[in-house]
Order: sequence, then C-alpha cells, then structure tokens
Amino acid sequence: MNNWPEGWSDDNRGSRYGRGSGSAQPESARVMRQVRRGPAPSPGQGAYGGAPQYGGAPQYAGGVPQQPSYVDGGYAEPPGGYDSGYNTGQVYGSAGGRGPGGPGDGMYDPRPAPNWRRRFKVTTLTLVTLLVVTSVGTYFWADSKLNRDVDLSKVIDRPEAGEGTNYLIVGSDSREGMTAEDKKRLRTGSAKGKRTDSMMILHTGGNGPTLISLPRDSNVTIPSYKGSDSGKLYPARGRQTKLNAAYAEDGPELLVRTVEANTGLHIDHYVEIGFGGFANIVDAVGGVEMDIPQDIKDTKSGADLKKGKQTLNGEQALAFVRTRYALAGSDLDRTKNQQKFLSALANQVATPGTILNPFKLYPTMGAGLDSLVVDKDMGLFDLADMFWAMKGVSGGEGKSMNMPIAGNSANGNLQWDTAKVKTLVNELKNDDKVTVSGK
Repeated sequence: MNNWPEGWSDDNRGSRYGRGSGSAQPESARVMRQVRRGPAPSPGQGAYGGAPQYGGAPQYAGGVPQQPSYVDGGYAEPPGGYDSGYNTGQVYGSAGGRGPGGPGDGMYDPRPAPNWRRRFKVTTLTLVTLLVVTSVGTYFWADSKLNRDVDLSKVIDRPEAGEGTNYLIVGSDSREGMTAEDKKRLRTGSAKGKRTDSMMILHTGGNGPTLISLPRDSNVTIPSYKGSDSGKLYPARGRQTKLNAAYAEDGPELLVRTVEANTGLHIDHYVEIGFGGFANIVDAVGGVEMDIPQDIKDTKSGADLKKGKQTLNGEQALAFVRTRYALAGSDLDRTKNQQKFLSALANQVATPGTILNPFKLYPTMGAGLDSLVVDKDMGLFDLADMFWAMKGVSGGEGKSMNMPIAGNSANGNLQWDTAKVKTLVNELKNDDKVTVSGK
C-alpha cells in the first residue's frame, strides 16, 4: 500500500537520486531553467515595448504581454558573454590587476608641479589685505582714544594764521588717574587742580622744526577773554602775572589766548600731558637714554642722577624734567633739559623697534593717547607730524631754544626781549629760517 500523496509516488519519481529518491544512483547535475529577456525598452516606451508605463494603458505586441523565455541548460549569453572581463583574474576596475587607480585611470598620474606664481600672488594679496585691515582698525582704535577736550573756537581775537603749523605743548601737574601709591612714588604731591609745569611752542614747516620753551615764570599780560565754561566776556585790565597763572585761572583756552596775545603767533593745535601719562609713556617704550649734563640731586622732584649716559625709566624721567632747584640756571636750565628729554622721547617712539613691534607700539599708543588732552581739530596725522618734528630737533634737523629773555621784570618774573620776540614771530609766520637765539 502506498501512502505517499499523488505526485510523490515511486512511480512518478523515477530512478533519481535525491528528493526522497530511493535510488542508489546519484542524480545527475540539474540545470536550472534560465530566463531569456527581451531587449531593453527604448526611451519613452514601457517595460514591454508598448506605450509609456505611466500616462495611459500599456500596449502589448499582439495584445498579450511578452513573457520571458526560459532556456534549459544555461543562460543565453548576449554578444560578448556575460562574464567578459570577469574571469580573467583581474579585480574589477583595475587594469592589470593593480586594484583601483591603476595606470591610465587618472588616479596614479604624476602630480602636477605647484603653481608658485599663483601661490605667491595669493599669499601677497592675503598679507596686504591683513595689513590694510589691521592698519584701518588700529587707526580708528587710536583715534577714538584721543581726549579732544579743548575747544579753540572759544578763543577770541586770534592773530592771523601764518605758514607752517604751530603746536602749543603743555606738561601739566595733573594727577588724574593716579593712585596714592603713584603719587608717593613719583613725588607729585596731592595738590588739587592743574597747573602748567612746562610750555613749549613747536613750529613745523619747510625750514625744519623749531622748538621754543616758554618759561612758566615768564611775565605776561592777561588779555580780554571769554570764559571757557561760562562764556562770559572778561575785559582786559592790564594785569601782569606769570604765564602759568593763565592756565590755572581758566584752563587751556585762556593759556592759548594769552600766548597768542603776547606773541602775535597763531596757535594751530594744543597738546597736554599729565605727570602719570608722561611716566607711563617712558616705561612703555622701555626707557629713554639721556646724557645727564651733571650730577642732580633734588629732594623736591625726587631726582637722584649721576652725570653721563644712562637710560631713565618713567619715575626717573619725570623727576629729571621737573628738577629746577638743583640747577644753577633755575627755570631756564630746566626748560633746556625738558627740550632735550622730549626730543629724545620722540626719537625713541619713532624708531622701527617701536613702530614695527606690536608688543611695544600698542602699549605705547595706549599709554600716550589715554594721557593726552588735545584740541577738537587735532587728528592722528597731526600728532604724528608733531612727534616726527620733535625727532627732527633731536637729530639736528631743527632748532631748540628758549624764548629770548631780556632780564627780570618789576615783579620778579622773566621779561621777554620784545624786539627779538617780534623778529622770531615774523620768521615763524613766514616759515623762514630762524635766526634769533635765546638762552
């Protein structure tokens, strides 16, 4: 009795091995039926050669979809064979069996030589752009730090401007921003308010710079003026006093008015620096080398210096320019020392070692610009012109002198030599070579 389902009986299995065959002979290799597919549809046709597959009912040849044909015994190979290029022992995509990137495929071709000209242009353009951006940024940063607190438009009855540019440079005893420790270290005291400790006129023009010190004990007449804060007009009363009293009375505007009225010289720009700022600038540039003309020991200014060349730090420099009691000529010798030092300081600031070194330039600019008080029309280029002119004086390209003095006045102050002052002012106005000299 055969319990196999129909189709699985011994009769219809034949003498085949496998599939549950009971035959002792192994079944011969069986070849799977292969599918013969038609040619690929042309663009725009459906998968079966009719109309496009989408957008309408497909059209079939003869109305019946074409069926794939089956071939017993293997695939019907297309021309060239299916295994063309696969049974040669090569790795796919590697001519000559070298793997990806073999010769001729562009991956192992020799690297082209660097285009040095192009690299040079790109590098140069990048550096120039960086320099321009840095310079512009530095300019606006520095310009914003200037304290433009002096309004020369408040000065009345001004003389006519001449050739060249005239700067009134003032060193004040301002202690603004200084701590108690700074005041003690710099021997400045704690007096309130501000007074002028030194005053100079710097003229720049076509015949080299001229630096003229105005002794603070100079005898001057206070002219009529308009109050810098009140705007009130104060008439002239013929009052004579020391020059530095004008600053103490109504600040920079009255000082400029007094200098112009007593000299006839138009002042174009005003620059002021206090004690603390002066010392900070000197320290920022790493000190200033000076040739001290004599041993100096002044308990009031704190100066204790030996004769000869040496580098002064900020504390020593401030003591040096303030010294007057240890000098034989008192205020006149003091102004000469101030001129020498300021010229040396300008020469130190305007060196490549400071300008091209950002670690010196920015601290110096920061210390100096924060401490300077200038007029509202003063710009960075004006400030640079002033420093270069002072450097020229130090280098022998210009002239430094005191205002010509005739002797002492009736009240004990220094009286200017009226005739020489007039000649000097005319030479400066016309930007002529200065022939006048002062002690």
